[in-house]
Amino acid sequence: MREGTVASKALVAIAAVAILLASQYRSPAEQQFRRLPLSEYRDKMAAGWIGQMVGVGTGAPTEFKWKGAMVPTDQVPAWHPDMVNQFEQDDMYVEMTFLRSLQMYGFDVSPAQAGIDFANSRYRLWHANRAGRDLLRKGIAPPDSGHPKFNDHADDIDYQIESDYSGLIAPGLPNTVVELGERFGRLMNYGDGLYAGQFIGAMYAEAFFEQDMVRIIEAGLRAIPAESQYAEAIRDVLAWWREEPNDWEKTWAKINAKYQLNPDYRRFSCTGPDDDFNIDAKINGAMVVMGLLYGNRNPDKTIEIALRGGHDSDCNPSSAAGVLFTTMGLSQVPKLYTSELSYDTGFSYTQYNMRTLTEVCEQLARQAVLRAGGRIETNHSGEEVLVIPVLAPQPSALERSWAPGAIANSLFTDEEKAQLSVPQRTRRPRPAD
Repeated sequence: MREGTVASKALVAIAAVAILLASQYRSPAEQQFRRLPLSEYRDKMAAGWIGQMVGVGTGAPTEFKWKGAMVPTDQVPAWHPDMVNQFEQDDMYVEMTFLRSLQMYGFDVSPAQAGIDFANSRYRLWHANRAGRDLLRKGIAPPDSGHPKFNDHADDIDYQIESDYSGLIAPGLPNTVVELGERFGRLMNYGDGLYAGQFIGAMYAEAFFEQDMVRIIEAGLRAIPAESQYAEAIRDVLAWWREEPNDWEKTWAKINAKYQLNPDYRRFSCTGPDDDFNIDAKINGAMVVMGLLYGNRNPDKTIEIALRGGHDSDCNPSSAAGVLFTTMGLSQVPKLYTSELSYDTGFSYTQYNMRTLTEVCEQLARQAVLRAGGRIETNHSGEEVLVIPVLAPQPSALERSWAPGAIANSLFTDEEKAQLSVPQRTRRPRPAD
């Protein structure tokens, strides 16, 4: 009997392993796919860009004027249709630098080339972006330009606010989003700062197929390490929303207590726990998710709640509205937000206006789908359809900025340095004696 029991248990264990392996491998015939008509992709992708513009346009007057405090209701800017034309916002043009690198060199663009393109940008930058670019200009190549040993802002919000592009060109492809984070997010961020952008990008990628915000947020979580503090912050907001589904201010208070006032969650913030100013990715990502959950798919409400969370109160509603608008598609976005949009005005420091931006995104999305093992078919109506493989997300490795791993000793070669066109600072002439 005992030998039989042992044998039975062994067979059960072997069967369990076989089932697990089978669940992780599918033959080409068994591979699951999701289909997205190209017209629907265009509609949702354009809406994602416009949502960003609407969110940042609404919140711009409030940015960092409320730190560790809720923005009062009467201080929320009233929306006017011309506010959509946000062509001079770093929320928009920085990520277009990454799009340009992809357009020029493809998805296999080297981290060094991505770093050169970013180093050669001419716009003003702050925090992790500025620190990363300064390091690149000094010859420190990625990934070390985002490593905490060199970059004191590695957990800041920067890649979170410029990762929207990654999901908008990778519909249903979270691993492409993760890979793009590894390629571009490491120019300036590390650990939670990197995961923040991968999370946002993965939400966009899922927003092409899903309407339910909880499922979209959960899709974002699957694309980042579950043990990270950033993932913990997002799970917290989900739990607190379930406890108080009708009172976002109670959830805000819990976010503030843990991610603003508790020093354990500001271990690598560029400001200390006693400073009201908090540009850490975690608390600002929590505000994005709070807006998405309590907004109940209402654009006005989503933007207002993400904005009223304070801190980076233009970037947070920009991310939230971008994801929400992607789920809606341009055809379903209220005209109040689009009636005065200029399609021909160029985004500052870029080669793009709305028309050329969406064209480039479509080209890249086609490449992303094919590169991931998908295909493009023509349906019975003659319309092209993106056939997108369903793949389990493979998050980046777990890192913590306050206890980082080894540096890569990555430096630009002399040939790469020669491609840097770093602007020279000129001294003002001394006044005559």
